[in-house]
Amino acid sequence: MGGNNFSEVSLFVLSRFADHPELNVSLFLIFLFIYLFTVLGNLGLIMLIRTDPQLHSPMYFFLSNLAFIDIFYSSTVTPKALVNFQSKQKSISFLGCFVQMYFFVGLVCSECFLLGSMAYDRYVAICNPLLYVVVISQKVCIWLGAMPYAIGFTNSLISVCMISSLDFCESSINHFFCDTTALLALSCRDAFGTELVIFILAGFTLLSSLLIITVTYISIISAILRIQSAAGRWKAFSTCASHLTGVTIFYGSLMFPYLQPDNTSSLTQAQVAAVFYTIVIPMLNPLIYSLRNKDVKNALLRVLHERLFPQQILRAAV
Repeated sequence: MGGNNFSEVSLFVLSRFADHPELNVSLFLIFLFIYLFTVLGNLGLIMLIRTDPQLHSPMYFFLSNLAFIDIFYSSTVTPKALVNFQSKQKSISFLGCFVQMYFFVGLVCSECFLLGSMAYDRYVAICNPLLYVVVISQKVCIWLGAMPYAIGFTNSLISVCMISSLDFCESSINHFFCDTTALLALSCRDAFGTELVIFILAGFTLLSSLLIITVTYISIISAILRIQSAAGRWKAFSTCASHLTGVTIFYGSLMFPYLQPDNTSSLTQAQVAAVFYTIVIPMLNPLIYSLRNKDVKNALLRVLHERLFPQQILRAAV
């Protein structure tokens, strides 16, 4: 990181909600409730998948990774926002700002490609069910799970290095966390080259992962339409309905702010979308993937029954 940055700006002020102090208590309570629900919901989903043997399959391996990402990328933003709601000086250190941005960008990019891995898993399960165990082997499953993190954090490292080399003349970030678009707006000099690199990286992440998902779902829908019975078509579609719902919500909130060349002119729109995909979507994912998934609901009922009625289970076993 350039030395000029440390000499000119040693900390940043997150000023997005500073003009509306009357909202601090309400926003604090809303953000706190959503964050606790996010952590408990995703952690509960991970524990359920780990403890129930019937959920030990590639599909739920990817789902537990998605829950893991949602916990941590929400945790890179929300706790600091909660602290700032209750403090007069809503600041974050220079290093802390870039650490926050590194993990946030890395985890969001990882989620994009993980959703692509999940789509490929559903493609094989529906289009080649007899070869599913062979194609989605343990080795392939681990590779499909690790690849999103490798690509995501490489993308994030490039972004952080590019932005940290800029000179910042202002310290007030018009956002509630250290986002790439908000920091680019503080640059003293022309940051066209950095903006172009960030735009290319964001475009590559969004479009390439979305292309993978789109191609796989075209094949999935084509295979489903070839099924003769209505019950068979519905059963096949229900196995990927949750994933398709999650993809639609996630990409819908990401596409608008990050695929515009002139990011700095649309900070307000980006901030509205950022609240949704940093705070709300991680809370929604456990609901989407559990309420619409019969296997997860049955596993939850089994676990609750074992915890609430252990004596009946013991007598039945005897």
